[in-house]
Amino acid sequence: MNFELNEEQREFQHIVHEFVAKELKPMARETDEKGTFNWTAVKKMGPIGLLGLEVPEQYGGAAVDALSAAIAIEELGWGCGSTALAVSAHNGLALGPIVKYGNEAQKEKWLPPLATGAGKLGCLSLTEPGAGSDLQGGVRTTAVKEGDSWIIDGAKMWMTNASISDLMVVLVRTDSAGGSHSLSHIIVPTDTPGITIGPAEKKMGLKGSPTHAVTFDEVRVPLENLLGEEGRGLQQTLATLDSGRVGIGALAVGLGQAAYETAVNYAHERETFGKPIAQHQAVQWMLADAATELQAARLMVYWAASLKGAGQRYTKEAAMAKLFATEVSERVCRNAIQIHGGYGYSSEFEVERMYRDTRLMTIGEGTSEIQRLVIARHILNL
Repeated sequence: MNFELNEEQREFQHIVHEFVAKELKPMARETDEKGTFNWTAVKKMGPIGLLGLEVPEQYGGAAVDALSAAIAIEELGWGCGSTALAVSAHNGLALGPIVKYGNEAQKEKWLPPLATGAGKLGCLSLTEPGAGSDLQGGVRTTAVKEGDSWIIDGAKMWMTNASISDLMVVLVRTDSAGGSHSLSHIIVPTDTPGITIGPAEKKMGLKGSPTHAVTFDEVRVPLENLLGEEGRGLQQTLATLDSGRVGIGALAVGLGQAAYETAVNYAHERETFGKPIAQHQAVQWMLADAATELQAARLMVYWAASLKGAGQRYTKEAAMAKLFATEVSERVCRNAIQIHGGYGYSSEFEVERMYRDTRLMTIGEGTSEIQRLVIARHILNL
């Protein structure tokens, strides 16, 4: 498969790169240290399409192809992991299901403000205290029909964007009998009475991307807020996670690329034993490995994105790309610290933040272990 970018894709990549270099990268350290979301930059993303990457133009989106969307997330990751994660979750996990499964009324109501930056962001609510990888059996949050409403009760955790969103796409149990058709998606505005958003979690990295525990206490929303088919929530979630894994893979490549570039620059500047450390073979090999593995990871992400864009099945390829790219990124960021020596362990140097940020990538959107299970099931026809 040919991954040579066409003129439109190259131009879009250039626009996003220039924006990130100006608006995100210079603020990345402050975003991390203060633990504040970079609204200033995000509010400027609507006009260049970054808040509605794959949303159709009729709803205010950019309607870019899946490969261009991955390229955009990669560039955002290169600039600031925190902001990239929030924007990636907004696009892939919140808007993605509405675009794919929403009816016309839902699309007309929710997509324009979210895609253009006129509103806040969106988020997806899956994980619970007892349901991380085990969604089918572990989801306890329920939605019961009462008159013309759904009544939602339960608790979620690790919800990216909860405090900076206008809506949540919530995975709930609508059939107490259990099984693969017992879950559904419901759109829930974040200002609905009965929703309590807990304090932002204190995390190792990605501190400028707010993550919260959320409780639902007799939260009432209209029956028309059901997203897609009742009982198809698990299937819709798995398809959404395929797309999200391409995004996380792209984000990880961006973080790794930033760490690699920083390490290359430092290797030319830092001298030991009378010469730049770039002339030491041990350093050269770490940088050679980084350049090689990042290129391979990038191509795997582009491969999965291209299959998605072509409307082909890409579950296995998304898992492969996510697994490889995130583990490569962690290795590259680790070695970037090693090249910096003691300075790399200091928060005064950017590679320390990059390493903390990329550590989540092998966990979120399905751990590396889950990705290996997904891949194995496909290649063994299990």
